[in-house]
Amino acid sequence: MAKIPAGRIPAGKTPVKRQKRQVAFASAGDDLDLLLAEGRVRAGAEARKPPVRRTRKAETPEVAEDASLTDRAYRILEELIATLQLPPGAVLSELALSDRLKIGRTPIREALQRLARDGLVVVLPRRGVLVSEINLRTQLRLLEVRRVIETLMAGLAAERATAEEREGFAEVASAMRQAAEVEDDLAFMRLDRRFNLLMAQASRNEFAVRSMGLMNALSRRFWYQHYREVADLPLAARLHAEVAEAVARRDPRGAEAAAMRLVDYIEDFARKTLDA
Repeated sequence: MAKIPAGRIPAGKTPVKRQKRQVAFASAGDDLDLLLAEGRVRAGAEARKPPVRRTRKAETPEVAEDASLTDRAYRILEELIATLQLPPGAVLSELALSDRLKIGRTPIREALQRLARDGLVVVLPRRGVLVSEINLRTQLRLLEVRRVIETLMAGLAAERATAEEREGFAEVASAMRQAAEVEDDLAFMRLDRRFNLLMAQASRNEFAVRSMGLMNALSRRFWYQHYREVADLPLAARLHAEVAEAVARRDPRGAEAAAMRLVDYIEDFARKTLDA
């Protein structure tokens, strides 16, 4: 291998300047700071790992870092949109988001592409990226599909979950009931996301998972917009907990029945927004 003269940087490589920056994103508040801090800690831990000898086809460190940053950008933006901190109709700028989140434009662009596939943003040629509008008719059509898939996944998860996954469901159920007691809406939203991720993993059906992935964030955003008007947060949390508990005790029929009751409630909630 040819030696590289001192002071020269190999082609395709750029030095990385690490700086401590104060995160200032007023619209996201403390929750965004926590998410960003968590990401920085994880990134710092990964950076301290000893170098790994890679083959020619192995993923380069730059690609791995970009993937990690894309996931982080997606999680932050998804929560900001689902909790209406980025409201429907808002115009999103890659440059502005990159500056606010302290993440490069390429991961931001890839995260926006994923959000577009989820239906949370709309990419308009020559106009940019907009946060999608919330539509009741769309939500009701979504629930027609969600009823079938969520019931299927609950039964599959109860049959296929590992001991570790069942323990995770038990923890989510307990935390959901605690959130119900104190009516903590943000804790509920985050537990709902964890519930969905566990269900996707434990059901072990990639086709069902892809279908639900298109619906979960839209459903959370719809709920967050209207729950103060018509939702019963303690009831919603208890219904989620009942599904999780049935999976934890390996009860497929019980999990399916609990999932059906949950979707019944969600559909009733959606229809009540007409009168709100």
